[in-house]
Amino acid sequence: MSMSAPDRHDAVLPRGTAAPRPGLLPRLGAEAFGTLFIVVAGLGVPLFTIPDSSPLPAALAAGLAVTAAMLAFARVSGGHFNPAITVGHLLAGRIRAGAAAAYVGAQLAGGLAGALALYGILRTLPGITDSRTAFDTVTAGFGEHSIIQAPLAAVLLLEMLGAAIIVAVFLGTAGRDITFGRENGRLNAGDNGGRAAVAVGLSFAVLLQLGQSVGNLPFNPARAVSSALFSSGWAVGQLWVFLAAPLVGAAIAGLVFRSFGAAADADAAADAGPALPAESGAAGEAGEPAPEAQAVTADEGTGGGTDAPRPRASEAQEFFDGKRG
Repeated sequence: MSMSAPDRHDAVLPRGTAAPRPGLLPRLGAEAFGTLFIVVAGLGVPLFTIPDSSPLPAALAAGLAVTAAMLAFARVSGGHFNPAITVGHLLAGRIRAGAAAAYVGAQLAGGLAGALALYGILRTLPGITDSRTAFDTVTAGFGEHSIIQAPLAAVLLLEMLGAAIIVAVFLGTAGRDITFGRENGRLNAGDNGGRAAVAVGLSFAVLLQLGQSVGNLPFNPARAVSSALFSSGWAVGQLWVFLAAPLVGAAIAGLVFRSFGAAADADAAADAGPALPAESGAAGEAGEPAPEAQAVTADEGTGGGTDAPRPRASEAQEFFDGKRG
């Protein structure tokens, strides 16, 4: 008598066994598609909105797109969709450098694909004679290209502050359980995943509403690149601001959370006291054998997780299998 295999996300695992992680290519695909969705929503709504209408729908649409993308893909890739968030995870110790670079590449590719689709739609509209000029209305800028003529210093500070807030909200709400949560021995998406998606999406919506009034500030280098490359020449000349400032803000937030994590680990070790000898502390509950030792690795999505010890493979093979970040 054959029995169907249990669903992957409801499988009962032995004690001490970690949830399997998707390989690198699925994670990159999730990051690319999620970024495409965010760029299409964040740029498309203001592009096709009547100029005299309220700017609130554009900011709200972008925030809701972030929430939806995280709910859909966080369990695959962690739901970054923003190079600033990836850099924050890197410096917080929650993702390795190789995976971080691959994530950023996927995010840029997805954002450019989304902007290209919008540009193609604009080219088909008879009422729009210059698609690049239309893109100028949603591209980040300062000085004469800012709605309120905001100077460079103001835009730099606001981009840094906004990116730091978003990364801090993400790291604070996602924790280490958003992607591969465990409860009573069963795999699940983790309660933190939904909280993180809502918190990050609302944070984006609020900050984008503020950024629109200053100069269409995106707080996302992938979105900034996507809009600038399809706008007039001035946008590329100012693009460095919207690349450097959010990455600096993200780095600050990541380093702060890294120090928090180190302090928490030190406090936990101090509270635990001296380790028990192997003879007295090895047995599990009800006389069952102790779980095998776990090798702790950084999880690409949220920075935590345990993998059982495995034979040493080549670094390249582990990287493309998703076992090394």
